[in-house]
Amino acid sequence: MKEKIQKFGGAMFTPVMLLSFSGIILAITIIFKNPIIMGSIAESDTLWYKLWDIVSAGMWTVFNNLELLFVIALPIGLAKKSAARISMESFVVYTAFNYFIGAILNYFGSFFGVDYTMDAVTGSGMKMIGGIKTLDTGIVGAIVIALLVVYIHDRFIDKKVPDWLGMFNGSSLVVCLGMMAALVIAVGFCFVWPLFQRGMGYTQTFFVDSGAFGIWCYSLLERLLLPTGLHHLLTQPFSYGPVIVDGGITTYWLDHLVEFSQSKQPLAELFPGAGFKLYGHNKIFGAPGVAAALYFTAKPENKKKIAALVIPAALSAVVGGITEPLEFTFLFISPMLYGVYAILCASLSTAVYLIGIRGDFTSGIITWLAKNWIPLWHNHHNEYLKQIAVGLIFTVIFFVVFYVLITKFNIQTPGRQLVGETKLYTKKDYKQMKAEGANAGSNEFAIKAQAFLEGLGGKENIESVTNCATRLRTTIHNPEKTAPDAFFTENGAIGVVRKNNSVQVIVGISVPQVRDEFEKLL
Repeated sequence: MKEKIQKFGGAMFTPVMLLSFSGIILAITIIFKNPIIMGSIAESDTLWYKLWDIVSAGMWTVFNNLELLFVIALPIGLAKKSAARISMESFVVYTAFNYFIGAILNYFGSFFGVDYTMDAVTGSGMKMIGGIKTLDTGIVGAIVIALLVVYIHDRFIDKKVPDWLGMFNGSSLVVCLGMMAALVIAVGFCFVWPLFQRGMGYTQTFFVDSGAFGIWCYSLLERLLLPTGLHHLLTQPFSYGPVIVDGGITTYWLDHLVEFSQSKQPLAELFPGAGFKLYGHNKIFGAPGVAAALYFTAKPENKKKIAALVIPAALSAVVGGITEPLEFTFLFISPMLYGVYAILCASLSTAVYLIGIRGDFTSGIITWLAKNWIPLWHNHHNEYLKQIAVGLIFTVIFFVVFYVLITKFNIQTPGRQLVGETKLYTKKDYKQMKAEGANAGSNEFAIKAQAFLEGLGGKENIESVTNCATRLRTTIHNPEKTAPDAFFTENGAIGVVRKNNSVQVIVGISVPQVRDEFEKLL
């Protein structure tokens, strides 16, 4: 079950990757349309404003169609076969699902406690999805239908029907069965979802009223779940689902960014719920402290090598918001150290929450600048100066805590370890791998894919493969056929996570390209 949940979490990241790009560009357009920052050139009647407003309209595509994005993209990472066809099947079934709900509520809305005559606006419980007025089920409805279609697709896409029913072969059969099931699910949603929407109102109040303790627990879980790959399942309902606000914190923040930038009201009053998007502070302030501790605790003869390891890892965290290259340098060596790290991360998020910081602070410095500091600095710079001060204090705290723990308990972090076992390869092995790599393609992604496939026991040992933001997630038949972790790191991996027949190779942000080459080899 854990393996299936991990695969689901990885598949969820396929559509989410688009949100980061669109969010940054959208934030930039909001900056350029803000007269406080740009002056009179950004007044609403100028050509400058109109041009950037056109760009902005396009960038809202992803956020305004999250449900369609998830229902199309999610099955790609979950289907075991014919992944290209399942996107069409999922879209058609989901569209039918929304038509079913709309028709049911049009005739029997009062029975379900829903006023279908209301306009589909925020707070009404209704939404226009793909031009269909339906219940605002958010990404939950899309995920339910996507999972339904994946289940039907994998069992019936190759099912042979009698010749006289030949038109129902393949995708037609999947869509037919999916629509029948979607009708039943639509009735269920009409019963359950209005109650759920009312319940979510109480949940939102609870989380906002939970204050600093809620932020600490949430941020702690986010870091503790990272090694399992399940952290997306915790954060995405807050970022893109209805846990705090309709449509998610990310969309709401961008939608109100101009309004917030023009107000001198404290950020904590403008949008209290944005406290659940502060867990990225460890990427800017925690990572440099950890990197410095790893460097200064290394043996003198190894410091140059360790600098080459931790400086790029720290930059990946600060600039791009990718912390795994740094965290996985000590996670497997000392889980205790990682536990302390998670507590420090949660404490940092809570500290900035207590001084009144709110916003979208989940990624690297580029996102921070585009979505927070640049557009809001004029009226909120005092809050941000306090944020930077608290962050730098925690950088020192991260360094001191890590330095003391590593030296006191003699933790064998990189640069302090004894020489590990290294496998030696013959010239024949080397030539064979080079030849196979050349057959796969001459680019670095193909070479990595070839090496990882070799380390995983060859294509006969691979049952399934998918990926999330940084990991190549595989299910294998026989774990004993896999190479030791050192083999993968020597061939460009950051680390390896193993659990029975599940092997995750930590690749980094180039994992989509490596997976493509990996699948070509399969």
